[in-house]
Amino acid sequence: MKKIMNKMNFALIAIMTSMPVFAEEGDKTLDAAPYCALFEKLHDIFKILQILAFVGAAFYIAGWAWDFISGGKAEMKTLKEKGTGLLVGFTLLFMIGVLLTFVLSTSGMKIIGCKVLETW
Repeated sequence: MKKIMNKMNFALIAIMTSMPVFAEEGDKTLDAAPYCALFEKLHDIFKILQILAFVGAAFYIAGWAWDFISGGKAEMKTLKEKGTGLLVGFTLLFMIGVLLTFVLSTSGMKIIGCKVLETW
């Protein structure tokens, strides 16, 4: 399990660091798909959701760890019970943040066929 998690972490770091490499300047007036208007109008909300997803994942891990730090001991039974929920919750929040990061990036907007948005 530890080897798999290390490989997944390495892959996620590689994906996140290589995203700006694919960003390129080009034709910013692509034919807009119906969902492009949604991305354009709700861009600020998607950015806030992206930030909240990453912050939520961090607080999820920190809160779980603080329970064990303040308790003074960690039993294997408790780790098994809470560990699955932690893994699923953290993974979902982190993946939502990564997906929103990709979709809102220059390369993500070009891949889905929308014009590149130049906002904060």
